[in-house]
Amino acid sequence: MSDTTLIIPDTLRSWPWPRSINPYYPVCKVESSAWCEGFKAFDPRAQKAFNLCDFNLLASLAFPLLNKEGCRVGCDLMNLFFVIDEHTDIAETETAREQADIVMDAIRNPHTPRPPNEWIGGEVSRHILTLTPHPGFWANAIKTATAPSQKRFVDTFQQYMDSVVQQADDRNSSRIRDVKSYFEVRRDTIGAKPSFAICEIHMNLPEAVITHPVVAKLTTLCIDALIIGNDLCSYNVEQARGDDGHNLVTIVMHQYNMNPQQAMNWIGDLHDEIAEEFLNTWDSVPTFGPGPVDREIRTYVDGLGNWVRANDQWSFESERYFGKEGLEIMRRRTVKMLPKMTISSSARVREHPGQSEGLIRITLDFDRMQYINACS
Repeated sequence: MSDTTLIIPDTLRSWPWPRSINPYYPVCKVESSAWCEGFKAFDPRAQKAFNLCDFNLLASLAFPLLNKEGCRVGCDLMNLFFVIDEHTDIAETETAREQADIVMDAIRNPHTPRPPNEWIGGEVSRHILTLTPHPGFWANAIKTATAPSQKRFVDTFQQYMDSVVQQADDRNSSRIRDVKSYFEVRRDTIGAKPSFAICEIHMNLPEAVITHPVVAKLTTLCIDALIIGNDLCSYNVEQARGDDGHNLVTIVMHQYNMNPQQAMNWIGDLHDEIAEEFLNTWDSVPTFGPGPVDREIRTYVDGLGNWVRANDQWSFESERYFGKEGLEIMRRRTVKMLPKMTISSSARVREHPGQSEGLIRITLDFDRMQYINACS
């Protein structure tokens, strides 16, 4: 192997969940994309970059069994996640905290108008776009979600937003964690827990069932598999733009003095252990007696297994990490190591005058996708 080529471990070579997609994907993609674009969170160039990532595809792969209303909520959530991500990823710690508080206030009070000139994340999260009848994410979701799933969503979204602030603090202090503490933070920053609440959006699962030791273990193992899958696929573009401090590949390289390929191999072996433990644990899910709870929890844990497949498929099928070559890279498992992008923050501001740092970041994601395709 040359020093400019990475071999991405085939972590799901024996994963028993096949690719599955919600039949309402086409219509929900159109509706959710129009919903998200209506908030005008990005300029046209940045919006094009956002659309190429196709977060609606991720939702439709992750929630293949939900009805149209559930699929739409899933699509809206994925779009919301990445609106938040693109803005908080470049924020100072204090700004990230303010943004987190805005989002949670909007979710907890979806029918209260947001203050004028507030950061757009609050408006996307809650209810109505100024001057336009336009339901926000949570106002839509609560129309169809059961009470238990609503509570778990709000609780876990708070954990997610708090972890985003911690990630900003780590980034701004140039902190590189060790593997153990990285997983502890990343299990929340990846946003899986509120996503799993969408898996149960039409279920009435008691808290005692969701927190049962076997179900809780499956949840953690699933999240760890998602972390690995995401970080293996995103590492190349993140290292190219100097944004790889919150990535397991960098963490392993730093802790064990490895090069990128050695770190990926180490992580691939770790995923094999996690996958084996997940499958063994999945077989030991207890019964919860007659009635809908037993059926629903089995659908829920099956959804955890599907989430791992969905995340992997989306990583290669969308253009977010591999440009137009994703499916070919998925087949051959090799990718060229991208050279470092050299554009400076000051140059970004000069190229995109009048944009916020968040808009500069997502605008440059379009350049990044062109950069990936040019380097392929």
